[in-house]
Amino acid sequence: MLKRFLSYYRPHRTLVLLDLLAAFGASTIAVLYPMVTRYMLSHLKESNWRMVVAVGAVLLGVYLLRMGMNFFMQYQGHVMGVRMQAQMRSELFHHLQKLPFRFFDENETGAIMTRMTSDLFDVSELAHHGPENTIVCGISVILSFVYLATIHLPLALITFLCVPLLVVVGLVTCGKMRAAFRRGREANARISADLQSSVSGIRITKAFTNAAKEEEIFEQGNVEFQEARREGYKAMAQFHSTTTFLMDLFNVVILMAGGLFLAQGSLTLADYSAFLVSTGLFLTPIKTMVTSMEQFQEGAAGFERFIAIMDLPEEQDDPGARPVERMEGHIQLKDVSYSYDADQEVLSHIDLDIPKGKTFALVGPSGGGKTTICHLLPRFYDIPSGEILFDGVPIEQITRDSLRKNIGIVQQDIFLFNASIRDNIRYGRLDATEEEIIEAAKRANIHDYILSMEDGYDTVVGERGVRLSGGQKQRICIARVFLKNPPILILDEATSALDNTTEILIQKALDELCVGRTTLVVAHRLSTIKRADQIAVISGGAIVEQGNHEELLAKDGAYAQLYRLQFRDPEDDGANPERTAPKA
Repeated sequence: MLKRFLSYYRPHRTLVLLDLLAAFGASTIAVLYPMVTRYMLSHLKESNWRMVVAVGAVLLGVYLLRMGMNFFMQYQGHVMGVRMQAQMRSELFHHLQKLPFRFFDENETGAIMTRMTSDLFDVSELAHHGPENTIVCGISVILSFVYLATIHLPLALITFLCVPLLVVVGLVTCGKMRAAFRRGREANARISADLQSSVSGIRITKAFTNAAKEEEIFEQGNVEFQEARREGYKAMAQFHSTTTFLMDLFNVVILMAGGLFLAQGSLTLADYSAFLVSTGLFLTPIKTMVTSMEQFQEGAAGFERFIAIMDLPEEQDDPGARPVERMEGHIQLKDVSYSYDADQEVLSHIDLDIPKGKTFALVGPSGGGKTTICHLLPRFYDIPSGEILFDGVPIEQITRDSLRKNIGIVQQDIFLFNASIRDNIRYGRLDATEEEIIEAAKRANIHDYILSMEDGYDTVVGERGVRLSGGQKQRICIARVFLKNPPILILDEATSALDNTTEILIQKALDELCVGRTTLVVAHRLSTIKRADQIAVISGGAIVEQGNHEELLAKDGAYAQLYRLQFRDPEDDGANPERTAPKA
């Protein structure tokens, strides 16, 4: 992991080198003051004021230089850390775009966001302060030890022998602290996920007056975070209290050992005084290194969580897969089975043949596997068995990007970005001209409404399109697909959440959208798919019936039963099929 972390310094090696040089210079200058002071006191004579002034001037100049070095470290060092953080964030975001859908099924949005923000912030702090503290403290310890050795070598060695004890105790307590910080990160991710979910669903919470329930869910995560942080602070308290005691113990050892040397006559009172004053040069950087362990643990925990995602395998095209330009639109599913987990099969031995330019409808009870088929066609998930072909070419032999460029999707749950209407429509084809955007909006029956808004196409729709009605969002999505102009279209419950008037308006736009395209329609409202070329009834992951509307009604099977249930007379109990199944 260390080698991987160090690789992020490579693009900034010039800045890193300058930062380390500044740290080296600042740490060297820190040792000068007691050395110069000792020299001046040893050589000072009466009325030798010139030497005092000269020494003061030299120290002032050196400290001005040190101020410049400290400024450089604080400013450019943090800039370097931010650049590394930005690089990691860009790599993580790029990697997230390449991860399979299953990752997003299993990880909440808020938890992912903490990896992008707070985790990487701690990593950037470690990237900045880690090398600086190592250089500054390392040089200070070495130089100060050499200086103390020139005063009295045996006493300096006794002081130095106390360091291993501090290191051992620090390593033991740091292990506990690191584990506690990791649990704290996980708890923080859960809070972020709960908060993101709660804020996104605030309208539902208010509509059902379930604020107390949301507070209960949030408090569960909050208590978990509190407990994790409590453990972390306990470990941190053990670390700091133990190391502080050891530092105080060093002073006691130095005081007693120095006193013994003084009593033996091997150490003068002047040198003893200088040694006591100068021990701070040796102990302070050690204390800094010990206390920086906390920052190291937090940064290391953040980097571990970062690489945990970066090491997840991306979606990969199969060897030999080739991009396709514009498909004809002939779709075949041969003996396709699929399950999201090993315990429950969602699709079982599905066979479908959808000719190019035809409309094929999927109906049946919820959970039967209709939407799963819609997810398999753009290869959001890979099938473990069976075969899916486009124009006779197996799906594995087509690159994912080119496959998805040939498929347009309109779903019940419309997602709009918090951007302008223009940008949301342009998402269908980023290089579209203004005229093409307007034409797509006209074909989706939304252009006139857009012009009636104060900002027209520049109107910002809000998060997930909250400022628009369901029908308006749906038509913007349809305009987006018009702009994309794919040969294959998937309509997954595209009108099920709309009122009848809006449904009729949008259905006209969808009918135009379907012209000349191979269309797969998933619908509960059978009125929207009566004119489909073929209809398949899916139940329990299997096709139980297939045919056109008239054929399926004539079979008087599952489709006819669904049809009677939807179109029965409210005053009729549904027992008379002649009355409850109107003519197509």
